[in-house]
Amino acid sequence: MLPCVARSSTREERVSRGAVALLNRPTPRSFMSSRAALKEDMRFRVLRFLEENPQASQREIARALGVSLGGVNYCLRALVEKGHVKIRNFRAADNKLRYAYLLTPKGIAEKTRLAGRFLARKMAEYEALKVEIEALKREVDD
Repeated sequence: MLPCVARSSTREERVSRGAVALLNRPTPRSFMSSRAALKEDMRFRVLRFLEENPQASQREIARALGVSLGGVNYCLRALVEKGHVKIRNFRAADNKLRYAYLLTPKGIAEKTRLAGRFLARKMAEYEALKVEIEALKREVDD
């Protein structure tokens, strides 16, 4: 646990201390586990990528997001099953059948919801990292 030393009470320091306290306190059941957060992040990243690149192959998606092909396949199947993504066939230039992954209105709404939660998690992580960096700088300077 990071120490929260209060030298002054600027708004930035209060926000940082609050973020560290939030991240270090015991997690109530209503908060998602880190595994659930990772799965949610993956769904968000796939939805965001597909919105911009609906004709990307699963291999291209995996490469762009830095995840396994199997992970992308698993995620896409779940998104299709939930009705967030619709799959359409099309012919690629080399005459092979390919798929287009289109976000449904339900998928767009889900991406928006996930974006808010993703941003909140990343902001909390950012605040906690700022505090940790400052603590490490003080350790090095001492």
